[in-house]
Amino acid sequence: QAQLVASGGALVQPGGSLRLSCVASGFTLDYYAIGWFRQAPGKEREGVSCINRDDSTTYYKDSVKGRFTTSRDNAKNMVYLQMNSLKPEDTAIYYCAAGGINTCSLHNEYEYWGRGTQVTVSS
Repeated sequence: QAQLVASGGALVQPGGSLRLSCVASGFTLDYYAIGWFRQAPGKEREGVSCINRDDSTTYYKDSVKGRFTTSRDNAKNMVYLQMNSLKPEDTAIYYCAAGGINTCSLHNEYEYWGRGTQVTVSS
């Protein structure tokens, strides 16, 4: 059964860093574009970042550009979201998603969704 699991969320102070991981089981991430999404309480889910399947080109939501970095390690079948200079408004449940699209997207165009991980940025 194909599954995705995001992990690495935690409580961190403003200005801190976290690295989220997305691991797949039952399928190989090499063939998929990966998106990172988040949903804060009372808000709609939004795309944060994504990475292409072929050339690993990355895209970011404007508010996280320069602070977040997405990368993939196909040998480990994992994708990462490095988050630096975290702000309270980054607080949300973060999800990873996989899709067979040629160009990754910050919109819901993904077939597989993982269980999320909670990121809380607070002093």
